[in-house]
Amino acid sequence: MHPPTRCGALPPHLLEHLAQSSNSTRASRAQATLHADQRHRTARVDTPSPAPGADENPPKPGTPNRTIYDAGNSETLPGAEVRAEGTPETDDASVTRAYDHLGATYRLFSEVYGRDSLDGQGLPLLATVHYGRDYANAFWDGTQMAFGDGDRDLFTDFTNALDVIAHELTHGLIERTARLIYFEQAGALNEHLADVFGALTEQYAAGESAEQATWLIGDGLFTPAVEGAALRSMKAPGTAYDDDVLGKDPQPAHMDDYVDTYTDNGGVHINSGIPNRAFFLAATELGGNAWDTAGKIWYETLVSGQVARDATFAQFASATSGTAVRLHGDGSAEVKAVNAAWEGVGVPAA
Repeated sequence: MHPPTRCGALPPHLLEHLAQSSNSTRASRAQATLHADQRHRTARVDTPSPAPGADENPPKPGTPNRTIYDAGNSETLPGAEVRAEGTPETDDASVTRAYDHLGATYRLFSEVYGRDSLDGQGLPLLATVHYGRDYANAFWDGTQMAFGDGDRDLFTDFTNALDVIAHELTHGLIERTARLIYFEQAGALNEHLADVFGALTEQYAAGESAEQATWLIGDGLFTPAVEGAALRSMKAPGTAYDDDVLGKDPQPAHMDDYVDTYTDNGGVHINSGIPNRAFFLAATELGGNAWDTAGKIWYETLVSGQVARDATFAQFASATSGTAVRLHGDGSAEVKAVNAAWEGVGVPAA
């Protein structure tokens, strides 16, 4: 079995752009974040993290088991334990947000899809706050989450974004289900699915319908200095930001604009905009609560065992169409919406 891929919230193309900044402070901070990310990727390949040990007091089925640590601005994981499941709030807002957002992610999968944590068996949810100094990222390393405080110049504390936390945790779910390889279209599907359940976690927590939702990923991470709303837009890929320092959002919304690149593992953070747009189209066409409609189809597809590790967009589209048929019947409104959504982004669903 290959070790889990270490996935970061901030797309590497954005950090690489910043690393070329004429502002030496911004450039050095971006370079430091990239170097830290590379060290963790190497560590994950060389030494896969062991599974958490047995808990002497396991939680009841259907309840989360969260532990929050504080790295104290070091890059050592997990750091000092500062809050365990069921213990009172501390006066550290980052600790509180991390604890609450882990819980919100757990509730979506438990209450909507009947899944007990990422592995379906109550896997403990672990997170470290205050990781690194001026570290502008958050990541899942195969065992736990880690959050930087941001650089306070362009990026805020990475515990601010519920959808980003849920996105990173969803990579842990993908590792235990479809295990999509992190390369080209399969890697873009990996990022896409993480965005889907990141968005759905935020919508479920807020009680927002598909029509009410912003469909932005990472809103709240930019400081007011940035001309942009979020890291990505599922509704309109390519429009999330357009900034003199960060550049312009490079995501395509249609296969006509698919980006062939050797960077970013074959454009996994870039081309995910195409299936993201398809999900938005399906969810808004069906209306109501997206977690109950399109979200159910995407979740059942993910855990079905019918998605190849190297799946293409077209293969995944066909799988979602087949799931819609199985759940709702051939010729149903759900099947028509799913097929039309994929066709709307230039991907045939059958």
